[in-house]
Amino acid sequence: MSRAAEPVPDTLDTVVDAHIHVPRLSTLKPAWLEWAERFSGPHPWRDAYDDAGDPVPERFDALLAAEGVDRALLFSEYSPRATGIQPIEDLLPIVEYNPDRFRLVANVNPHLHHPLVPEVERQLDLGAVALKLHPVHAGFSPADRELYPVYETCAARGVPVITHSGTSDFPGSRARFGDPQLYLDVIEDFPELPLVFAHGGRGWWYDTAAFLALGRPNVWLDLAGLPPHKLPEYYARFDFTRLATKFIFGTDWPGVPGTARNVAALRRLGLPDDVLRDVLSGNAAKIFPGLGI
Repeated sequence: MSRAAEPVPDTLDTVVDAHIHVPRLSTLKPAWLEWAERFSGPHPWRDAYDDAGDPVPERFDALLAAEGVDRALLFSEYSPRATGIQPIEDLLPIVEYNPDRFRLVANVNPHLHHPLVPEVERQLDLGAVALKLHPVHAGFSPADRELYPVYETCAARGVPVITHSGTSDFPGSRARFGDPQLYLDVIEDFPELPLVFAHGGRGWWYDTAAFLALGRPNVWLDLAGLPPHKLPEYYARFDFTRLATKFIFGTDWPGVPGTARNVAALRRLGLPDDVLRDVLSGNAAKIFPGLGI
């Protein structure tokens, strides 16, 4: 059952959460559940689930509405060595329930999907507005030439690529594949392809991710998993207001103590109104097709 269409929100107050995980809990490894419980704090993310551990579309929709989220990008992930397999098909009921609020993000793993391009196209044809790569959890180099047809496909279809950048604590992760420098050739070979560094180079590579975002028009930073009040510290070597023009708001839900809390914390950073508006929704609207804002 779907909800009736909602009016397009006022762009002054619009919030796009561009990084959300809402999988069936039975598809996950225990470390994922431990992560969610540890970083969610007081946020009642389990309210979105039934007793079997499956997300209930109407509950999840109501929870995000209460948190002030107007649009949400829902991530699939095929990372059996780290977090488990979160099939994109499991997200379809949520999108069907409220297609105004929710959009899909595809994911492929070269160790599981061969050939890659047909699987990318299959997931995009389900309605995905972006492709997520997770080299750290899946254990591959994003610079591998095997992935070039994937980049070509996304560029041709006008679909951004989101990639995990930085470290991860999940057992089975390979942190070396989180180095943004691995994308240097990709950035140069596909200048028309929007590339989003999820987690903004978290850990050892904040400077690298920020430098690339400022130097290349097709590179962006998503803020998922980063406490907003610490952003000026993480990017202390840069003009923070200028760098913020390349930020895309995301939370890494459910590993966040509430979307509304993160939005409030961003507002306290003192960014100019136009820059803050772009962080919360405008930049996402520029690169993700069909958000309707």
